[in-house]
Amino acid sequence: MNFKEYIRVIPDFPQPGIRFKDITTLLQNGPVYKEAIDQLKELIKEKQIDVIAGPEARGFVIGAPLAYSLGVGFIPIRKSGKLPGETIEADYALEYGKDKLAMHKDAIKPGQKVLIADDLLATGGTIQTSIDLIKQLGGDIVGAAFLIELSYLDGRSKFDGIDVVSLVQY
Repeated sequence: MNFKEYIRVIPDFPQPGIRFKDITTLLQNGPVYKEAIDQLKELIKEKQIDVIAGPEARGFVIGAPLAYSLGVGFIPIRKSGKLPGETIEADYALEYGKDKLAMHKDAIKPGQKVLIADDLLATGGTIQTSIDLIKQLGGDIVGAAFLIELSYLDGRSKFDGIDVVSLVQY
């Protein structure tokens, strides 16, 4: 299936020169959304996965159904201040400043095999921060799965030794 047909590209959003890949048009089409999750599952099904972690917010709409389809748990990685329990945090860079991501301290048990799932891999900053948090808790990262990869930004090169899969490349 050509998933690009279902991904709307919005020019000059959120700023001039950016061509934003809007997955809401894919998500609203039930059979296409299901097929995307099914195809991602096929790409990672041979991995030993205990849990899937997904960064806020679009990582939830990829990671949670993928976890459900595999019969494993899902761990949300949230922005600072959004989780109610005791958390760990890590800073990450934005184009115009910094922000923090957080996970519950008890989200991952040491040695658990974790797959990271998100909608898009660009420069890799959010995913690297997610990796750092998972490793702080003793998790073993077995791979990363994305609906979209902006290959021209070469984000996957930051993840030495981590298998990266994606359905659509731009």
